[in-house]
Amino acid sequence: MAYDGPTAMYIDGEWVARGENGTAPLTAPFDGRTLAVVPVGGSTDVDRAVRAAGAALRSGLPLHRRLEVLEAAAVAIGARREEFARTIALECAKPIRTARVEVGRAVDTIRFSVAAARTLGVESVPLDATAGGAGRTTFTKRVPIGVVGAIAPFNFPLNLVVHKVAPALAVGCPVVLKPATQTPLSSLLLAQVFHAAGLPAGWLNVVCGSGSQVGHAVATHPDVAYVTFTGSPQVGWGIAAAAPKKKVRLELGSNAPLIVDRESDWAAAADQAVFGGYVQAGQSCVSTQRIFVHEDVVDAFTERLAAATRELVVGDPLDEAVDVSAVINEGEAVRVEKWITEAVAGGARLVVGGDRSGAVVSPTILRDVDRTAKIQCQEVFGPVVTVNTFTDFGEAIAAANDSDFGLNAGVFTTNLQHALRAIDELEFGSVYINDVPTVRADQQPYGGVKESGNTREGPRFAMEEMTELKFVTMR
Repeated sequence: MAYDGPTAMYIDGEWVARGENGTAPLTAPFDGRTLAVVPVGGSTDVDRAVRAAGAALRSGLPLHRRLEVLEAAAVAIGARREEFARTIALECAKPIRTARVEVGRAVDTIRFSVAAARTLGVESVPLDATAGGAGRTTFTKRVPIGVVGAIAPFNFPLNLVVHKVAPALAVGCPVVLKPATQTPLSSLLLAQVFHAAGLPAGWLNVVCGSGSQVGHAVATHPDVAYVTFTGSPQVGWGIAAAAPKKKVRLELGSNAPLIVDRESDWAAAADQAVFGGYVQAGQSCVSTQRIFVHEDVVDAFTERLAAATRELVVGDPLDEAVDVSAVINEGEAVRVEKWITEAVAGGARLVVGGDRSGAVVSPTILRDVDRTAKIQCQEVFGPVVTVNTFTDFGEAIAAANDSDFGLNAGVFTTNLQHALRAIDELEFGSVYINDVPTVRADQQPYGGVKESGNTREGPRFAMEEMTELKFVTMR
């Protein structure tokens, strides 16, 4: 199926077919077919978009109108669910069934933003609690921080874009969006939906192009007040360093651990780890990567995990039967393959998979992997899990914490003391008991510590970040 949706950038309410740097073909990761020819923007396109967003901010848009537009957009996306899902599948090789789930989540994210906006308001401060404050009436109100620069990743090209756009619009912040270079089409479809929903010019601008040019221009533009970035730690912390006076909020990577205790439903853990490790070819910030299993159950756990992994269907993302498709490009597939080879050379045992065809890496299990192997200590962002053993539960917690990252961690145990200890001692933004770490509810406070970022997303929490508190006193 060919893509037949919008291919032009969206700036100041107009469609722009050619960017500062011309145009470029966009190819499908799975089979290399040309999907579209898209604009390649630059700093002048970003400047025009930021100026349009600034004008929209100064003009203002009442809350009830913003919410009407958001509600209309949610309805429209739901009505065009299949079109959005096929676009996602084509541009990032996400299996079509998984892509449909993403579309549904994006609709929910918009609706959570609408609900949060209805209650995000004025708070009273009792100044007369001290003698000096007597006779004063005070309150705080939230005001938009300004123009939001949003830099989005490829792995959730609709929902993670919506996680930035919907909260910003809900609180009255116009947006300049830079979608991932490989996945601009979902963002352009989203702009089309908002345009049709009646969003005035300047409130949403989509500029396609590279991170080094468009992303850098968005992050460093003097009239962008807030930058929200999801992607790799190297790029994210680089953006923060390049814009030290801005509010830069980062949601970055991880190599999420799963601990399977001796006292646990280890069979359920193995079944869920198949989803956690291989959904969208392991290209998730919270993809289950490092699995630590008690020595008494590790053989049975690995056998069950391997059997289920061998049953996964690998192939064309538009095939309804497919569970795992390509990673984002062949270069990334080659890197994942190299990391697997290096781990095996370092003493790891290949249980399942390990082979590559083009951009498709077969779902892979490695056992007894050295802690210094790249596939163990870095973020693989591919369909690979490692299985290592432990004897003592404290040893498992230490191994899980032995990481530069700290986004999500999962623990399977029926031992209450172990569960409580894990909650206290695991150094992660979220801890899931009797669940894999590959979990995100769109309304939760989502984010991590250490190299995994410096924020909590989720509509209400993002909206608090995108506003400033103004304190008012009346005497």
